[in-house]
Formats: sequence, structure tokens, C-alpha cells
Amino acid sequence: MSNFLVAALYKFVTLPDFEALQEPIQKACDDNGVKGTLLLASEGINGTVAGTEEGIRALLSFLHNMPEFRDLNHKESWAEEMPFLRMKVRLKKEIVTMGVPGTDPQKIVGTYVKPDEWNDLISDPDVVLVDTRNDYEVEIGTFKGAIDPKTTNFRDFPDWVQRNHNVLSKPKVAMFCTGGIRCEKSTAYIKEQGYEDVYHLEGGILKYLEEVPKEESLWEGECFVFDNRVSVKHGLEEGSYDQCYGCRWPITDDDKKSEHYIKGVCCPRCYKDTPEEKKQRSAERQKQIDLARERGEQHIAINMKEVRTLAQEKKIQEKKDQAIIDQNKATK
Repeated sequence: MSNFLVAALYKFVTLPDFEALQEPIQKACDDNGVKGTLLLASEGINGTVAGTEEGIRALLSFLHNMPEFRDLNHKESWAEEMPFLRMKVRLKKEIVTMGVPGTDPQKIVGTYVKPDEWNDLISDPDVVLVDTRNDYEVEIGTFKGAIDPKTTNFRDFPDWVQRNHNVLSKPKVAMFCTGGIRCEKSTAYIKEQGYEDVYHLEGGILKYLEEVPKEESLWEGECFVFDNRVSVKHGLEEGSYDQCYGCRWPITDDDKKSEHYIKGVCCPRCYKDTPEEKKQRSAERQKQIDLARERGEQHIAINMKEVRTLAQEKKIQEKKDQAIIDQNKATK
């Protein structure tokens, strides 16, 4: 049996004093040896945590005893190694950032579809199936016949919808994501745009892979997860992917055989675009990680598989902000 229980959870619920919840939830996590990330905002809670089974059960019990989270649902899977280095309870504007003010899944949302009913829905020729995840997630697996919006950030999704009304022209629209939270926001958004028959996979891909037998599945590939496991397969078994430190994309064993793969530095995808100075810094970092392992220690940077570092996300957003500034200047 694997050593660590992983719990993915979210709930849209109005939290007018969400800041006051940060400290007690952080303490409950620390007291029970739980690590991961939980996001708190006025619209609810979202995140993934891991720990011993006893620790996770204690944390969930603590949350369920809070009136706001009494009916909080979660999804469970197992990991051989602790998939997180630290525990952070963060305060945010949104628990899943789409950047469209006023979009509220508590007021309007698509129709939930159970995993055992999903195959029938997406096999309907009147349904257009949309993967609401980002490009690096879709890269390693998706549902057969799903449309890939090729977004690099969930903030890009509303713009994709506005540019692709012709793609969404079938009578019914079905959407899916990893755990269900992005679909709550995306279906709420497109219903606000006038689409009526909108559906999404309850519990997300993770619940589907947990409940639907592999021989009956319409899922192709593996599912990207936001922790050290990188991906999971049917039955939520740990997947076969690693992750490139340079570009954060999932990589296979074949990628590692390439002359352009340097452990902890780059992969065939980013080798040419990685400056030599950055390669040298990353190589030195990897050297320190290897030395720490030889001493039986864990280097603080060893968890390089955690997806899309905050610095990378910040850089993406800065580019978008600058584009808006440039556009405003051009129109003056």
C-alpha cells in the first residue's frame, strides 16, 4: 500500500471573512503533518493536500466541523512518496482564476453528469466536447474527440469562447477538467453567454478514472495532476510521466533518451530556447540536489515537478498586462 493519502478538494461557498480562516486551517494542517496548498477566497476553498491517512482524516474532520465546509467533498488517491514539500494556505481573489468578475457557480452552472453516465453523453453526435484544461495538461491525455482550446492559462478560456462560437454551435456543450472546479466556472461563464444545454463531468477526470473501468473508458492517455506524481492512470495509479525542470512540461522516458535532455536543466522541447546561463545555473542546482541525496538529505528544491511555479505564472501574467498597456497606448 502507498504511504501517503492525497486529497483534492474544493467548494464554492460564500466566505465574507475568509481571511480569518487562514490561520486555523494552516495550524490544523501543520498539527497533522499535512502538506500541499489550499486556496481561500470570498468564493470558497480549493486545493490538494497529502499526508498520512491519519493526518488527512484529521484535517478533513476539522474542515467538516466548520459550518462553511460541512458538506465539503473531496477525491482521494495514493502516492508512494510525499508529493509536496511544504504546506501553504493562501488568500486569493478567486479559488480558480478565470478573471471574469461576477461569474458565480453558486448562481448559475452547467448540469452535473455522473462518471457512469458521461460516456453516453459525449457519444451523442449533438454534443461538442471541450477540454477546459491547459495545453501542457492536454498533451498527455484527454477524452476521445475532445476539442483542445490550446490555452496556457485558465484566464485565456473566456477569450477562446468569444473567438470560437462556431465551434460551440452544436445543441449541447459538455466540458471537463481535472477535478471539476474549472468546469464549474467555465460552464457558468458560457451559460452567461447564452448557451443553454451545458454539461460538465461531476468530480472531473479524477473521479471518472476512479470509477469507470478501463475497458469501458473513453479516456485516452494519462491525467496530469498538480503534484509530484505528475500524472495518474486508470484507478488513480501513479502515471509514467516525469516533468522537465526547464519548461515544466511532462516528459517521457523516450524524451530522457534524447541528446537534448539534461536532467534538472532542459528537455527536447526547451533545449534550444534555454539560455546557456540558465542551463549552467540549473546544472549547478541539480548537482546540489544529487549531493544532498548522496548524504541522505532532501534538498529544498528537489520537488521540481510541482507544476508551473509561481514565478512562471507571474511572468505569463506580466506579459499579458504589458500587452494591455501597449494596446491602450496605441489607441490613444
